[in-house]
Amino acid sequence: ISWNQGVDLWWHELMQEAEDECEPEWCDAEDPLFILYTSGSTGKPKGVVHTVGGYMLYVATTFKYVFDFHAEDVFWCTADIGWITGHSYVTYGPLANGATSVLFEGIPTYPDVSRLWSIVDKYKVTKFYTAPTAIRLLMKFGDEPVNRHSRASLQVLGTVGEPINPEAWLWYHRVVGAQRCSIVDTFWQTET
Repeated sequence: ISWNQGVDLWWHELMQEAEDECEPEWCDAEDPLFILYTSGSTGKPKGVVHTVGGYMLYVATTFKYVFDFHAEDVFWCTADIGWITGHSYVTYGPLANGATSVLFEGIPTYPDVSRLWSIVDKYKVTKFYTAPTAIRLLMKFGDEPVNRHSRASLQVLGTVGEPINPEAWLWYHRVVGAQRCSIVDTFWQTET
């Protein structure tokens, strides 16, 4: 790709002129924040405009109260950023609350099936949020990959995206949460 003078810029040159402070861009409540397409499960996907005020208030509030967020917490939502859960609980909810959060790319079984639990251990995750499908997948490998790593930092476990079956819930509570973590089985628009 050819360099386009006047359009392409060097990062290191821009950073030499950058200020330490950055004033926020003020927005009206109904200004568009982003467009995200529906899954298409009931027909052709539709672009949905999410506005600043309603959406940000919603995710800031649900993040804080559903997950019992406190300033010292480390939050990790394993959702893909391309879905509304990723937008809400990987990006906007944590940012709106000043949270420390783990960003994850890849699959839960690579390079090995204990990947999620090694990340929980390494970063001392306190709030962990994933899908029942991922829980059922990891259950197939037994308890040992989970028990290989400390999960002592965990306080709240969450599920999202579909109803969780009793066997998966019990395994999540017994093995991942060591029978001491509360489980928040969230119910958003996908599940209605």
